[in-house]
Amino acid sequence: MDKWNLENVKDLKGKNVIVTGANTGLGFETAQALAKKGANVIMACRSQKRAQDAKDKILSKYPEAKIDIILLDLGNLSKIKKFADDYKAKYKTLDILINNAGVMTTPYMKTDDGFEFQNGVNHLGHFALVAQLFDLLKSTKNSRLVIVSSIAHKRGEINLDNYMFENEKEYTPMKSYSQSKLSNLLFMYELNRRMKDKNVNVKVMAAHPGVSRTELTRYMLNPIVAKLMLPLFWIFTQSAKNGAQPQLRAALDPNVTTGEYYGSSGFREMKGSPVLVKAEPNALNEKDAKDLWELSEKLVNMKFNI
Repeated sequence: MDKWNLENVKDLKGKNVIVTGANTGLGFETAQALAKKGANVIMACRSQKRAQDAKDKILSKYPEAKIDIILLDLGNLSKIKKFADDYKAKYKTLDILINNAGVMTTPYMKTDDGFEFQNGVNHLGHFALVAQLFDLLKSTKNSRLVIVSSIAHKRGEINLDNYMFENEKEYTPMKSYSQSKLSNLLFMYELNRRMKDKNVNVKVMAAHPGVSRTELTRYMLNPIVAKLMLPLFWIFTQSAKNGAQPQLRAALDPNVTTGEYYGSSGFREMKGSPVLVKAEPNALNEKDAKDLWELSEKLVNMKFNI
């Protein structure tokens, strides 16, 4: 079970796969790997130009790849609805949805709907997206949903009384990011519980990329400090291609079971091969998960029907 290799994955021809944030970093590597295997990859991206550049890059390596672009802005609820409507107008099945897109340790700012940016994009945006695509996941045989979290969930705390950091003085970039990544896991486990109660057979898993070298780290260090720390950074991190392996395993390994969580095998799960890992107890709190679900429905003004 611990040994898995993408090269052993069977042909994915005929499979429709959505990857959010597919134009860069983990999302690009995930989209490229899926396209190489023959899947019809739908790149769900905010920028048409960046998505097209990424698509062209993949096609230059794999000319036969099937890639579609549908614009998605996870910081805008109306644009999330438009994405879902546009997708359903073109496709009648959804084999795999990979909630990969995210922002990390940004300065305090808000989404178009007034949500604190990190929790608004990383959790609420994806919550609203899944809610509107879940009927397709349910009706597609052997479908999967992969929710990308982070080892940062380990330090996360859920504050449902101030989830959006309305008291800006309590905001720190890492506190917000950790809460958003903890929210991803609480959502995954709660969705599994609700599906079990309704005998719904969609496989829903989570994954994390360890500490990967992507654009997400751009807010974390000033350029001078980053330059000084570069040697250590390379030792303790992994490439985006390697960081994408846990979410690819969750999406493609035939032995994966719903409710599982995949990450990196190395020291403190920072890098290494994709393996089954354990979430911290804060992600397993059923009351927090239920309350977060209800708060999420209220904030996005949408009932998530299983």
